[in-house]
Amino acid sequence: MTEDIGALRRRLRAGTLPDALLPPGRDVVLRLGGRNVTRDELRTEAEQVAGGLRGLGIATGDRVALYAANSLEWIAAYLGVQRAGGCVVLMNPDYHSAEAQHILGDSEPALVIADQQRAQIVTNLGLRTVPVEDLPRGPVPPMPPIDSQSPAAILYTSGTTGRPKGAVIDHGNFLAQGRGALEVWRWTSRDVLVHALPLFHLHGLGMGLHGTLLSGGSAVLVPFTPEKVMHELTHGGTMFFGVPSMYQRLCDWLEQHPTDLSHVRVFVCGSAPLPPALFERCTRLLGQAPVERYGITEGGIVVTNPYDGPRQPGRVGHPFPGVEVRLGELDEVLIKGGQVFTGYWRNPQATAEAFTADGFFRTGDVGEIGDDGTLAIRGRIKELIITGGFNVYPREVELVLETHPAVQEVAVAGVPSDRWGEEVTAFVVPSGQGDLVESEIIAFANERLASYKCPKRVVAVDKLP
Repeated sequence: MTEDIGALRRRLRAGTLPDALLPPGRDVVLRLGGRNVTRDELRTEAEQVAGGLRGLGIATGDRVALYAANSLEWIAAYLGVQRAGGCVVLMNPDYHSAEAQHILGDSEPALVIADQQRAQIVTNLGLRTVPVEDLPRGPVPPMPPIDSQSPAAILYTSGTTGRPKGAVIDHGNFLAQGRGALEVWRWTSRDVLVHALPLFHLHGLGMGLHGTLLSGGSAVLVPFTPEKVMHELTHGGTMFFGVPSMYQRLCDWLEQHPTDLSHVRVFVCGSAPLPPALFERCTRLLGQAPVERYGITEGGIVVTNPYDGPRQPGRVGHPFPGVEVRLGELDEVLIKGGQVFTGYWRNPQATAEAFTADGFFRTGDVGEIGDDGTLAIRGRIKELIITGGFNVYPREVELVLETHPAVQEVAVAGVPSDRWGEEVTAFVVPSGQGDLVESEIIAFANERLASYKCPKRVVAVDKLP
């Protein structure tokens, strides 16, 4: 008997992250920099950090921001907050003061866990800070009174107007995303994921970390370089997740260092479109076509090419289990499922505008559904740049560049790039107050914005169209 979609969604969403992600076990589940962590050790660490957070006054439902680079301590902090019943405000460690001020001001966390490099930014904002290198520990607290609908995280995402909005992801959303990945990519306890993605990002967290913990398998975390990834893939790795810019660099490396990767079970690519030429290059050099998938911050990974069957360049495949996809006005991709969030943090107007009357989320992406039922993304209604897998809202960059004395007007756009997918480019009308020097404009932006948001090129124009 076929499971109806409502029952399937309830099954995928059932439970909470602490229960699902922290089962006991003596096997190694995470490796990083020569350190190995077993499931029992990870569970104990999360419980003790939860106790420490409780001792600091963190209560069920409180928000705790996490502002640090990838590390095992980051994972302990994240899981500790979940075990304490809190809600993690995820922050890109590349954010500078202006970006951190907006997110921390909007989310109003009770506490910020930050690494040494970023703690001063938080301190300058007058917020309470705990070092991720020295997490609080305390007696194991009772399980918090949470369920699948309790908020687990707030992820900030850019839209077409205004500053980034906080998408509230509940426990059920994350569990449906992770359990769906296990099913569609045949993820098992025998798998070893080579994890080189940022943990604050949905791809690295909801798929990479959660999927590993749910599958019973393990992951080795490495900072991305082709050499490090290839070392791990040739020493037991069976899975790799990446964005197109990573695959571009892997292919460049493999052209010079041909490597037998036939033992790697699956390569998954997402967070930005994979150009057909790069798809074909990957197929040749990796020994298999990457599985391209489609996702959004508000809904996680919702569509994927099949593990078995054809993987088609330029198409992102079929819906995840429990997900419905249809096209709305202007062929906008609309989605519904247990993976999809229910609203933005303290923003009822944006929430109402984001959904259709019958509960489908408006992605802002333009799609096409083929005769075989596969989805292709043809463009974006939203004025968003995707560069190296990260979202950049042009107006945010323009607001910064407009404060430079040499800039009279500026328009920021994404220009197609083999390396980045899209390259942030600033088209500037000079003010006449001094020379317009490309390197100075880029340096000016780098002092105020995360590096991926900064223009790679500055083009002087007489007027904006």
